[in-house]
Amino acid sequence: MGPPLAVADVDWQRPWFAPWRPTGERLAAAAGSGLPLPQALNAQGGAPVRFTGADASPPGQAYETHIFATRTCPTRENLHDFFNGLAWLDFPLVKSRLNELQAGEIARCGIGAARGPVRDAITLFDENGALLDAPEALWHALHARDWQRLFVTLRPLWAQARVLVVGHALLEKLAQPRKGLTAHVWDSPCSLTSRAEADEWLAGQLTAERLGTKPFTPLPVLGIPGWCASNEDLSFYDDPRVFRTSPRRT
Repeated sequence: MGPPLAVADVDWQRPWFAPWRPTGERLAAAAGSGLPLPQALNAQGGAPVRFTGADASPPGQAYETHIFATRTCPTRENLHDFFNGLAWLDFPLVKSRLNELQAGEIARCGIGAARGPVRDAITLFDENGALLDAPEALWHALHARDWQRLFVTLRPLWAQARVLVVGHALLEKLAQPRKGLTAHVWDSPCSLTSRAEADEWLAGQLTAERLGTKPFTPLPVLGIPGWCASNEDLSFYDDPRVFRTSPRRT
């Protein structure tokens, strides 16, 4: 069993958690009362999978294949799986589509030393993805990694932008935010004020061909105006360890 759930550490008032708050607070209350996380998730209803204990997946079978074949999701008692379960509840179409694509790639290529570009992209977005609906000028600056233009010169335009974190690992990390946390964002022309609309739109965008191109752009999320008090001092953006002008080497 993993470490105890730290649901009490989640501040649902934070801008990145606020869109998840209605379901998240109910789930946190159930899990925080001592109910095992799989039972707490199942009690919420609406997920396209049933949550089970972590030992339910048979040895030798890929996690994604097991979920796709059985429509059950092995779940550990930790914050990472709390947010993964929350994503299944609030983005059922997206999570189902990502799982379908993962299982399809595994069936086609098997499990090797490397995941391959499509599985890499699926995992990256599932763990660290976000949607960004923003004016075109912000997108141009983001693609250029022109951080001063993006966050300083064009700062007033962020009042017209909407960001929705969908990656469950990033949500987990944001429970204890640090400056370097980065989302991989997908341009979203749909209204992010409707969770159902965003879920339906994004699920329709997810194809192996599109994901193989890694159509994401890195965005240091604590640079978003209003997301961190420290970035009100514009020297916040002078840190080259976070606001890089070229892609990070891997």
